[in-house]
Amino acid sequence: MQRIVLWDVDHTLVENSGVSKEIYASAFKALAGREAELPAPTDGRTDRAIMREMFIRHGLPDPDWERAQQALEEAGRCREEDLRRRGHVLPGVEDALKALAANPAICSSVLTGNISANAHVKLRAFGLDGLLDMAVGGYGEDSDDRARLVDAARARIHAAHGIPLVVPTVLIGDTPRDVRAAHDAQAHCVAVASGIHSVAELRAAGADAVVPDLTDTEGLLTLLRVVLT
Repeated sequence: MQRIVLWDVDHTLVENSGVSKEIYASAFKALAGREAELPAPTDGRTDRAIMREMFIRHGLPDPDWERAQQALEEAGRCREEDLRRRGHVLPGVEDALKALAANPAICSSVLTGNISANAHVKLRAFGLDGLLDMAVGGYGEDSDDRARLVDAARARIHAAHGIPLVVPTVLIGDTPRDVRAAHDAQAHCVAVASGIHSVAELRAAGADAVVPDLTDTEGLLTLLRVVLT
């Protein structure tokens, strides 16, 4: 039976070590013509929401999204080496992605608030992009509502592979926003306490299952079979 697994990127698959906030600050400066005085509010938000909130916090009007997306792409394009030098792949991630990629019944892709270009930069920096079907993911340019990214990914998966829209879907992420997005989109969520949120916080948010990290590949595969039943 076919299944869909959608992975968050930052703090679930990779640790970006502050590079993300530098990308937002650089994009803000390109758009606003001045340095950001306040940091970007991330924590599971989409790039659309992050940029809008940055401008609101600085008392500026919301920028045109096409210009904002271009600024984000330009800011992220030169950060691949910074990511490789300062960031790292989180424990267990590579084995988990390889295990899912080897299962023909599973479509394994991404569900990230990053715009597509920058998600590619972050995963390519660590050689993870080839382990995921990046062409059919849900990305930050699709909506400012994370749940709508699930719908975008499902539509792409259906168009590319003929997988029905109603196929059971699980999001794997590290924030309560991942949990809420999954449930709002009638999907499941396996939460990973690899970011700033604890196991207890993620359970309280309503995750279908919570793991401390991704080091137990067989345990994760078993958990996915249970959650996706």
